[in-house]
Amino acid sequence: MIRPATPSDAAAIIAIYNHYITNTTITFEEIPVTEEEMARRISEVSASLAWYVEELDGEVVGYAYATPWRARSAYRFSVESTVYVSPQHPRKGIGKRLYQALLDDLRQRSIHVVIGGIAQPNTASVALHEHFGFEKVAHFKQVGRKFEQWVDVAYWELLLP
Repeated sequence: MIRPATPSDAAAIIAIYNHYITNTTITFEEIPVTEEEMARRISEVSASLAWYVEELDGEVVGYAYATPWRARSAYRFSVESTVYVSPQHPRKGIGKRLYQALLDDLRQRSIHVVIGGIAQPNTASVALHEHFGFEKVAHFKQVGRKFEQWVDVAYWELLLP
């Protein structure tokens, strides 16, 4: 079941996200997020854009949301998308279902451009974005440093009809 996230989902969401913070370079955050901080983020995002979770047998197994691409007014039709799936539930179509729900919502909101930033390498995320028609538009070398290594970030873009 996919549904809008609420601040009460914060504990389940950090259980997923903090795994990626402490074990991967997929996110550039380096300090695990608290439940209170995640609840604040969910509230902030949900005030103007979508944040979805997928539940499987009552357990949150993934989430997706969009945030404004930039703060200036002319960017108001562009967003950056994010999707995370529980490492205990890989390759079950969760990311695709969540992304489809998010993209459908963004179309309803008259969003024109969705941008996905992906730390490299990340073949699963690249495949997910390209499945939905995102095209690679940029590649920045060594823009992040985590776990004593430099990490590239590439950007994919989708123009919504």
